[in-house]
Amino acid sequence: MNRRLFPWLIGLSLVFFVVAPILIVRAPLEQEMGLIQKIFYFHFSAWMAMYLSICVLGISSAQFLFRRKPAADRLAVSAAEAALVFGLMGLITGPIWAVKSWGVWWNWDARTTIALILELILVAYLLLRSYGGPGSDRLAAGLGMFAMANLPFLYISTNIWRTIHPPTSVVPTLPVDFGIPLWWSFAGFIVLCLALLTARVRLEEQRATLDRLYLALEDE
Repeated sequence: MNRRLFPWLIGLSLVFFVVAPILIVRAPLEQEMGLIQKIFYFHFSAWMAMYLSICVLGISSAQFLFRRKPAADRLAVSAAEAALVFGLMGLITGPIWAVKSWGVWWNWDARTTIALILELILVAYLLLRSYGGPGSDRLAAGLGMFAMANLPFLYISTNIWRTIHPPTSVVPTLPVDFGIPLWWSFAGFIVLCLALLTARVRLEEQRATLDRLYLALEDE
């Protein structure tokens, strides 16, 4: 990823996140949920950033597994860390919203359960990369592809199984007053996700360079 884009991405994400609270405050209150509904603007956006990160993880893992591209591996591990962070945001904001709206912190319905499993897969990926030893990068690549394979089930879970989550058809049909702050927050999280990926990939590149220097010194 082009590191020259990083300052622009950070600046653009700052614009989004400065304006977002203003739009959210001005958005009307939802009739049934009231003020707590406004957490949805960040909850949904964090999940979408997680979706993007996991897609990058899965595609990059496939490239590394089948074509042995080191750059793809660096992008994969960077995306896994970003996905873990954004997924954790979703798992934290979700129960805060749920306890006020539905009266429970956590209910083991299809979407919440699959989301938790997906987060644990990401944790397993990073643990394998850190402590798996030789060959763990290839094993982790398979795990990254498995994480991406779970995304469709997470997305359609509310349409197939009994769940108290709104169906996927709700977001595209939101009125303009609710839609503007939602899609603005969504754009902000996506830009922030790209900025984090750019910075994290650069760190992996520097780490790879440092490893090569250490190996060169040992061979002398």
